[in-house]
Amino acid sequence: MAQRVNALNPDVTWWCPQLPASPAQAIDLLLQGTVDWPRGQMAIMGSSLGGFYAAWLSAHWGVPAVLINPAVHPSRDLARYIGEHPVWQDPAQSIFFEPTFVRELQVLESQPLPTRPATLALIAKGDEVLDWREMLARHQTGQVHLIEGSDHALSDFEDHLPQILEFLKLA
Repeated sequence: MAQRVNALNPDVTWWCPQLPASPAQAIDLLLQGTVDWPRGQMAIMGSSLGGFYAAWLSAHWGVPAVLINPAVHPSRDLARYIGEHPVWQDPAQSIFFEPTFVRELQVLESQPLPTRPATLALIAKGDEVLDWREMLARHQTGQVHLIEGSDHALSDFEDHLPQILEFLKLA
């Protein structure tokens, strides 16, 4: 995605930080890292838990967001993963998911969403991790692309890139 955005629009600022395991720290990093960005010219994109964060930030800032198989109830879904786990991008590394992180997610989930900005949710019916029906119910007020099959990682991401770029007005 970064390569495509850079090739099409080299003036776009692309920022995709490695987020800490703590949801409170992740949100703080994103808020602090974009504090001076012009809200009228930005968009957010996230997948899974990152899709939850993207939806949360989008609603608080009133900016568009692309949500890929976004988590809907992360505190419920991640409660069973307390403990040490390999890092998805690098299995040689590990993170420890603490009980306090579930509480941090509960705080984020309980906050009312002040706006309903434009969103594009790509939801795979073949998602083996999250329930596509919950994702659809949560994000149906925006644009939804319901994908037959696929998986949680959206392995066919490249097929959906034109729609994402069009939504973000980068195509």
